[in-house]
Amino acid sequence: MEITIDAKNQKLGRLATKIASILQNKINVAYEPRLEGGNKVIVKNISGMEISGRKAEQKIYYRHTGYMGHLREKTYKEAFAKNPAWVLRHAVAGMLPKNRLQAKRLKQLIIEK
Repeated sequence: MEITIDAKNQKLGRLATKIASILQNKINVAYEPRLEGGNKVIVKNISGMEISGRKAEQKIYYRHTGYMGHLREKTYKEAFAKNPAWVLRHAVAGMLPKNRLQAKRLKQLIIEK
């Protein structure tokens, strides 16, 4: 089943939880945690997505290069300006269970700009 979501004027966290529950197939009566789900989610207008409060300056994404002292960080505003699809995918991935089905479920998420 394909579900289309318009992200315009929606908060990032609430949208990500909605997408994560659809990808896990929790909206179906016959929910099975061990199954992939089979639902595709198509998200449109992600450039109109919002974030509440002062998170645009305060929320920081970290990554490490592997070398000593090379902890890289960027704010939500920088990450969203560069690639808003990554921000949404990162939020949804954090809300999915960390098991063998996570990658399969994330492939069912299609983000259109």
